[in-house]
Amino acid sequence: MDLPVFEGEVYERQDFSNGQSIGGEPYFRGEFYTCTFRDCDFNAADLSGVSFSDCTFEGCNLSVAKLDGTRLQDVYFKNCKLVGVDFSICGDFAFSVKFEQSNLHLASFWSKVMKRTQFIDCELIETNFTESDLSRSTFKDCDLSQAIFASTNLERADFRSARNFAIDPASNRVKKAKFSSTELAGLLYQFDLEIE
Repeated sequence: MDLPVFEGEVYERQDFSNGQSIGGEPYFRGEFYTCTFRDCDFNAADLSGVSFSDCTFEGCNLSVAKLDGTRLQDVYFKNCKLVGVDFSICGDFAFSVKFEQSNLHLASFWSKVMKRTQFIDCELIETNFTESDLSRSTFKDCDLSQAIFASTNLERADFRSARNFAIDPASNRVKKAKFSSTELAGLLYQFDLEIE
């Protein structure tokens, strides 16, 4: 079955939560190219198998949206709520995302290859990055409270303005990663030191 194709469309203040329709289709299905979604609600929406290429989401709520096999290629999320989203089940081919001023509390990127990903001014609280490849990624002005880094490739990643992270250099690849001297305690937490 061929999926409907949408190109260059702009969707504003639409409710796609819990399987609402788009373009007359009973569920949110299709391939979206260079589309923009502004202030749309995708809360708990099933976006499985949907393809997004060069798309932008601004001010959207995608909390607990289902992304099983969803293709995200060059997708930009700005000022979005992505609480509890499991990106680990997205399609791996050409996976490329950017996040700015977004809430990714309890999101999961487990085992995801996402080199050079930009996280700018994001809340990444309790976000799971276990076994993911974040080499050369940027965490600018991000809150990483209780974020999980285990067997994660963080080589050449930039944490200079990130805060509240706890990264064990012995169980993660951190070669040439960049850190601010004021946040070095986040690399030594496992030693239970009192740093002043």
